[in-house]
Amino acid sequence: MYEGDVLAGNWQRPGKGKIPKVAAELDLVVEDADSGFCGAVVACDKEAVTLEDRFGRRRLFPLAPAAFLLDGKPVTLVRPTAAPTGPRRSASGSIAVEGLRARVARESRIYVEGVHDAALVEKIWGHDLRVEGVVVEYLEGVDDLPAIVAEFGPEPGRRLGVLVDHLVPGSKESRIAAEITSPEVLVVGHPFVDIWQAVKPSVLRIPAWPDVPRGVPWKEGVIAALGWRMEPAEAWRRILGAVSAYTDLEPELLGRVEELIDFVTEAS
Repeated sequence: MYEGDVLAGNWQRPGKGKIPKVAAELDLVVEDADSGFCGAVVACDKEAVTLEDRFGRRRLFPLAPAAFLLDGKPVTLVRPTAAPTGPRRSASGSIAVEGLRARVARESRIYVEGVHDAALVEKIWGHDLRVEGVVVEYLEGVDDLPAIVAEFGPEPGRRLGVLVDHLVPGSKESRIAAEITSPEVLVVGHPFVDIWQAVKPSVLRIPAWPDVPRGVPWKEGVIAALGWRMEPAEAWRRILGAVSAYTDLEPELLGRVEELIDFVTEAS
C-alpha cells in the first residue's frame, strides 16, 4: 500500500530543499511558472530577473523560490556570482571600449528636447557616443524645430538626428516633424508625454506612471499622484539615479535612440 496520496502536492512547487538553484546567466532561457512567459535572461539584480521573449517583449520577475521552469523542471534562479568572462558591456549593452579616448566630434549632431532627455541619453549611451564622436544637444522644446534645422544647415556628411517627445499621430509634435523634409535629417520620437515615462515603473517600485488630468502640469501632477514631497528637479534626480542600464528603459525609447546614432554615424 502507498503511504498518502501519490498525486497530492504541487508538482511546480516540490518540497523545500528539492529545488535546484541555477545562476541567471545572460541568454539562459527559462519559463515563469505562474504566467507561462518564456524568454532569455537579459538582466538580473539581487531581487529580480528580466526575461526577453522571441518577439522582443520584456518582463521583470522577482527571484522567488521555484518560480521558474528550466527544461520543464522547476528551478530557483539566483543572481550570478562569478564575474562575466565575456567582454565588458556599456550601459547601452554594447561592447565597452577599454582605455577609450573620446573621438573628435563629428559635424553631425543629435538634438533632444530637454535637459532631462539629454541626461538620460548620456547615462545610457554616453560611452557609445564618445566612441563615435557624436555630440548631443538639447533644444528646450521643438516649437521652432524648422528654424533650428535650417540654422544647423544639414548636408551630406553633416547630418542631424532629432528625438521628440510624444510623437504620435495628430499631436503638435507630429505636425512640426512633418515640416522637416531634408534627407540629411531624421526626426524620430517616442509616445511618452515626457521622458520620465520612458523609465520602467518597476525600476522606481511604482505600479505604473499615473494619468495626469488635462490642464495639470504633467511633472507636478505625477509627483502629487505618487505622493512624493519634492520639486521636479529632485524627482528627476531620484528617477535618473534609479536607472543603470538599457534594461531599465522602455523599448519605445531604446529603438529610437539607437536609430538616431546609426543615422548620424552613417557615411559621415
